[in-house]
Amino acid sequence: AAAPTRLHNYMDAQFYGTVGGVCAQEAWPARVSAGSLRPPSSLGLHPHYQPTLSCTHRPNGSAFAISYGSGSLRGFLSEDTLTVGAWFGGVSNVSVPGQTFAEAVALPGLAFAAARFDGVLGLAYPGAAAGPARPVFDNMMHNRLFSSNVFSFRLRSGADEGDGGELLLGGIDEEQFEGPLHYIPVSRRSYWQLHMERVSVGAPGAVGCRDPPLCRGGCEAIVDTGTSLITGPSQDVDTLQRALGGTRVLGGQYLLDCDKVPSLPNITFVLGGHEFTLGPQHYVLQVSQWGSPTCVSGFMALDVPPPAGPLWILGDVFLTRHYAVFDRDHDRVGLAPSK
Repeated sequence: AAAPTRLHNYMDAQFYGTVGGVCAQEAWPARVSAGSLRPPSSLGLHPHYQPTLSCTHRPNGSAFAISYGSGSLRGFLSEDTLTVGAWFGGVSNVSVPGQTFAEAVALPGLAFAAARFDGVLGLAYPGAAAGPARPVFDNMMHNRLFSSNVFSFRLRSGADEGDGGELLLGGIDEEQFEGPLHYIPVSRRSYWQLHMERVSVGAPGAVGCRDPPLCRGGCEAIVDTGTSLITGPSQDVDTLQRALGGTRVLGGQYLLDCDKVPSLPNITFVLGGHEFTLGPQHYVLQVSQWGSPTCVSGFMALDVPPPAGPLWILGDVFLTRHYAVFDRDHDRVGLAPSK
């Protein structure tokens, strides 16, 4: 395994590491996602990739366009040597020569402009890639960089920005989780998609659950470090928000009464026959607004159309509570409570 790549945490909403090139010692903060690789090319105030400074850059020129959870982007493909865990004046953990990636030149809206990261490091299957290019981790597998083709995440909530957890390529850090890992088989090899048996809502410490009809009969879910919240079909999430007493605000998010947060129910996700539970201290995000606390629900409606959807996305709100292992050798995801 490589040495762990340190992640940064910005307000429990953005977890990012560092990627870069080799010749010009370029480096950019990059959000690590179960999606496609997209360093910035010419996106406003963000530092961006400069091919003229690279001795290993090779132009491709093929255009691309990608749709994702909160919008879409476009640009073109290029090729270069990619380093993961790179720092100015430092040494990279992993170097991948000849990596094809997407240079993004246009993004709608202000969400990216305000982000702390400059690109996205995608670690999904080839089916989620921008065109026929081989994804980063597939190139690592092709070059036989690791004895085990796995990567694992520990996301640390409520931490200083410099201590947001770690990404470990090629291994598992057993110091980061409690108990055994429970493995769930991948149901579709594109993103890291799993079958989820149900979602239960129950009062803390109570026997039994007061279940609204969520994920009835089973549903599909993606585990993704590149999504801040937990998202699900609007019908399910709106039902869940009503059970939590949430008030809908602009942008599809819900506010919760901060005084009532301690009495909110646990939410349990059942995957592979195992229960993974979040308490209100895990799924309620507290932010300061004009000097007073505001409590935001960690759930948000997102309707993914067929054939890819409908889907739940278990994002950072779920993964700050659970250590996650992504196993390409056996096409499975391992989950265990984080320490």
